[in-house]
Amino acid sequence: MESGWPILDVERDSPTFALLHLASQMLGKLRVAHAPWANHGWHATLHPVAEGLAIEPIAAPAGNFTLTLDLCRHAIVLRVADGERDVLPLDLGSVAALHRNLVEMLKSHDLPSDFHGKPNEIPDALPFAEDSAPREYRPDSAERLHAALARIVPIFERFRAGFLGKASPVHFYWGSFDLAVTRFSGRKAPQHPGGIPGLPDRITREAYSHEESSAGFWPGGATAAEPIFYSYAYPEPGGFRAAKVAPAAAVFDEALGEFILPYEQVRRSAIPETELLAFLQSSYEAAANLAQWDRAALEREPVAP
Repeated sequence: MESGWPILDVERDSPTFALLHLASQMLGKLRVAHAPWANHGWHATLHPVAEGLAIEPIAAPAGNFTLTLDLCRHAIVLRVADGERDVLPLDLGSVAALHRNLVEMLKSHDLPSDFHGKPNEIPDALPFAEDSAPREYRPDSAERLHAALARIVPIFERFRAGFLGKASPVHFYWGSFDLAVTRFSGRKAPQHPGGIPGLPDRITREAYSHEESSAGFWPGGATAAEPIFYSYAYPEPGGFRAAKVAPAAAVFDEALGEFILPYEQVRRSAIPETELLAFLQSSYEAAANLAQWDRAALEREPVAP
């Protein structure tokens, strides 16, 4: 730990992050199946809570309930309107075992348990019920992700607070396994071409229906990779790829089509919060200026404690 920011190591942490990615998909898909659809799919995302990541409550005859990916207890925790009901350990040996036990836990409390059984946005993914290969789960890796989110979320929230226009909450997408916050100009965008693997085009096109600048943190997941912060614009304005973005370590990744800043660069910084906020702000400004957003009407000074 340097300045309280944990070291994230691909070789050590990626097996655990891959399992957490698939567990988060089960929770998110449950809400997709049992809640009204909201714009951009925001109703189905996970939200940072003190102990990890949680879905919003689902209404059911037996009582409204929620599920939390608890990175402290290393479990999926079920809470119903009258209090905690059950705890399902994450380390059950395989994705199939986790899926089976999650469904059984929900059924045992007379709660909805059906949801789409195949992962999204993961190439060549097996259905959850068929993914019986042994899976490693390291509590230490989950706790490192928890510690990283605890540092990152308040910075994202401060960045989010500087915008008066339409903006997403700071939330966690289970499809791609990333923390994100998105700002909108208020103008409609051209239809997205679609083609994202494992994601229906109708969902993609609804998600990108309006002009946006989006930033996030991707720790890796089903795909083992170095953790990064990212920022992109849709539609991408002319000159965006050549824009100057702070800090100096931030670069435009042609393959991803977005600016990236390595998590390790921020962790090692003497001023990590300042460096990350500079990345969020400067990449947004590049998008907004080049696309001629009405920044005077959309922005404000954050009201901070």
